[in-house]
Amino acid sequence: MAEGAYGGGRGILRRRTALERFAIERRTPSPDLVAVADYLWILTWDLREREPHRQRVLTRPAVNLTFTTGGRARVVGVVRDVFSETIAGQGRVVGVCFRPGGFRPFLDGPVSGLTDRFTPVEEIFGPSARAAADAIIAEPGRDRAVAMAEDLLRARLPERPDPMIAEVAAIVDRIAADPALLRVDDLAAALGIGARRLQRIFAEYVGVGPKWVIRRHRMQEAAERAAAGPGVDWAALAAELGYADQSHFTRDFTRTLGISPAQYARKR
Repeated sequence: MAEGAYGGGRGILRRRTALERFAIERRTPSPDLVAVADYLWILTWDLREREPHRQRVLTRPAVNLTFTTGGRARVVGVVRDVFSETIAGQGRVVGVCFRPGGFRPFLDGPVSGLTDRFTPVEEIFGPSARAAADAIIAEPGRDRAVAMAEDLLRARLPERPDPMIAEVAAIVDRIAADPALLRVDDLAAALGIGARRLQRIFAEYVGVGPKWVIRRHRMQEAAERAAAGPGVDWAALAAELGYADQSHFTRDFTRTLGISPAQYARKR
């Protein structure tokens, strides 16, 4: 598994079934890493007596660093489509979900260069990171594995903090908290900056544009409501999420998740 939404649960599709197949745990980063890391997460599964499980996730605007049973260690850029992965047998992932913008200090270029890409850890953190990753994967203790992952970040964190990270994270939080923000121009006006500058900031620090972030947060909220089961007032939800009408909302939901809201509600 690759996406940090597992750490808090939001974004996991068909969550009821999913949480019968794997367990997730979320950890707060050490104080010296909270400026860049949102949380650490541990996902474990034991399907040795069961069929493999294919999980889909409606991803967040965040970069993740993951260490997976079997030797895979990689940096996962923002995945713009629905992320999908199959788990089988027994295994574990230790992951770091970075704040929006929080991975920028570890790169020589914009975070958009990672978007929709899965990059081996050594390509970004250097050859020595491969040995560190192998040790994290092999470590049986969760606490120790998390501490080792933090040590890997700590050793490569620039001494001088980047104040733009907090600013960018605050903008993303504002989008998540205010469903009335539906257009990039409105967001830019609320922030008192130009839309083009806002686009450049998001490409540099987040990896996707503000329009994508706005739409993704609305879709996550829609999926959460639909997961409650049949009986949702779709017209009222569409209006609450800022859609002009229910048909527009249904088209957007179906295009994103591959299934209509009503169908999704019936197949939790």
